Amino acid sequence: MHTRTVRRLDEPDESELTVGGVPGVLWTPTFASPATPVPLILLGQPGGLGLERMRPRLAARARALSEQGFAALAIEPPGAGERAPMPEVDAARADLRRAIDAGEKPADEVVDRLILPLVDQAVPEWQNALDEMLLRPEFTGRVGFSGGVIAIGTRLAAIDPRIAAASLFSGSYVPRATRDEARQVTIPLHVLLQWDDEGNDRQAALDLFDAFGSAEKTLYASMGGHTGVPSSAGDDAVRFFVRHLGPSSA
Repeated sequence: MHTRTVRRLDEPDESELTVGGVPGVLWTPTFASPATPVPLILLGQPGGLGLERMRPRLAARARALSEQGFAALAIEPPGAGERAPMPEVDAARADLRRAIDAGEKPADEVVDRLILPLVDQAVPEWQNALDEMLLRPEFTGRVGFSGGVIAIGTRLAAIDPRIAAASLFSGSYVPRATRDEARQVTIPLHVLLQWDDEGNDRQAALDLFDAFGSAEKTLYASMGGHTGVPSSAGDDAVRFFVRHLGPSSA
């Protein structure tokens, strides 16, 4: 792991680093230390936008988590920022957009071409990043995943036992394979859904929620479109992590 810059803020400290070979940003409560270790939340983000474009929103989520005693890590998604482009994924994204603009349901093969390559690359990168981060004594080893792409969070939760709780953002079209993987997920789940999201399939999101094998799962649905997520939804997601990964859960 290579740390490039560190900004000392009132709360939390913000570090730019390369972890598992991938650029990232780490937000750590100023009190975190080997004597007072904290849980770590992995911050997922939409595909295709990139870390710098998403950074203000990621930083806001990280600050809310830091106030409750959590560190947060975001890494650059595959094909975004200065990373190598993924032309086939970009072509599939354009095909999906054309279908939506025409009022059509995107074909399953388009969804698979768009989402599965991102999942196949991003999940091992998250695991490699986690390998490195958990060597640091200021982290407890209790880990959560927050955000999207929901197919990435689903596979990571299904295969990596270090993920103890997940707050997933519905919103992307879901490959058929993801619904099968969802049945293997048994950790506590909190799923956010914008009911009127104009660019996504509500029924697919509901079907995926139904498929999750978790005994404890909550669907937090709010009226409004893709960008209309109320602040209360984020607050509830933070409370979810406090319940499952906070000091009282240790």
